[in-house]
Amino acid sequence: MKINRIHALLNILLFILITSPRAAAQVAPLEGFDDYVNKAIKDWEVPGIAIAIVKDDKIVLAKGYGLRELGKAAPVDERTIFAIGSSSKAFTAAALAMLVDEGKVKWDDPVTKYLPGFELYDPYAAKEMTVRDLLCHRSGLARGDLMWYGSAYSREELVWRTRYLKPSWSFRSQFGYQNLMYLAAGQIIPAVTGSKLGRFHQRTLLQAARHVFQ
Repeated sequence: MKINRIHALLNILLFILITSPRAAAQVAPLEGFDDYVNKAIKDWEVPGIAIAIVKDDKIVLAKGYGLRELGKAAPVDERTIFAIGSSSKAFTAAALAMLVDEGKVKWDDPVTKYLPGFELYDPYAAKEMTVRDLLCHRSGLARGDLMWYGSAYSREELVWRTRYLKPSWSFRSQFGYQNLMYLAAGQIIPAVTGSKLGRFHQRTLLQAARHVFQ
C-alpha cells in the first residue's frame, strides 16, 4: 500500500539523517540530498513527501519533494499536510508510559478509574478493561471504523458511543486491531494532567525527543 511505503521511506530517511556523520556535522546545503530523495520517491513509487530537519530548535531544512497527488501538478512543499495514520498510537502509548513513570497512571488500573463514564456493550469488559488492555488490542471489539472515520463527533462523543458497538469475540481472547480503544486511552491523558491532548504531546513529547537526540 502507498501509505506503508511512505512510512517506510520516511523511517529510512530519518535513520540516515540521525546516524549520518554529514547530518551530525550539519553540512549546509546537504550536498546530494535532493538527488537522493528524488531517486528514493521514484524507486518506492511514492507521489511526494515533505522532510524537516531540526537541530537545536532551529530548522536546518524544510522542503517538499514530488507531487501532492498523482496526475495533478500541485507540488509538495514544507507546509503540505499529510495524514500520519496510526503513527499517532505511538504518541499515545509514549505519553501514557511517561505518566506511568511519574506515578500518575498504572498500566493495570481499570479504565473507569480515569474515565468514570467509560462503558461498553459488554458490562464485564467495561468493568475489567485496564489501561494496558486499551493499548493491546484485546477489547473484543472489531474495528468499528465507520463510527468515527470522517465523522464530526468529538473524542468524548466517540468514547461514549462505543458502548453501542457489539463485540466480535470475547474480552482478552484474541488480538483485534482497534482505533477506538486508543482514542479512549488518549482521553486518559487530559483526565489525569488537565492538559489538552495535543498540547500535552507538543510540550512533553517534544521535550523528551530533544533530550534523546542531544
